[in-house]
Amino acid sequence: MTGSVREDGFASSGSSDMSPEQRVPEWGGDDLVDPADSTGLDGDLPGIDPTELTDEDLIREMHSLHRTRLDTLRHASDSALANHLRRTAELETEYLARHPGREVDPSRLRDA
Repeated sequence: MTGSVREDGFASSGSSDMSPEQRVPEWGGDDLVDPADSTGLDGDLPGIDPTELTDEDLIREMHSLHRTRLDTLRHASDSALANHLRRTAELETEYLARHPGREVDPSRLRDA
């Protein structure tokens, strides 16, 4: 038996071949956005360029986004979710660029 189809055309149960980014119409893809010429939801800049943040500020911003992730995914508008996805990707990309040799917990590894 298959799951019902919701009003937006996505199955209400089961898996989908589309990523969250593809499900959000406002998602701009993986292209880099120039903060100087893009605006946020209310006409504001979409956030401080992650390269300008201190390590402490970068961690704080990522912590805030991860803390609000489930609520945003479940209850926010499509444009708010798209903004959340974009900002998370920006901050995490900057973190990885600063910490390419980050410590990996061996207990988090799987056998190949």
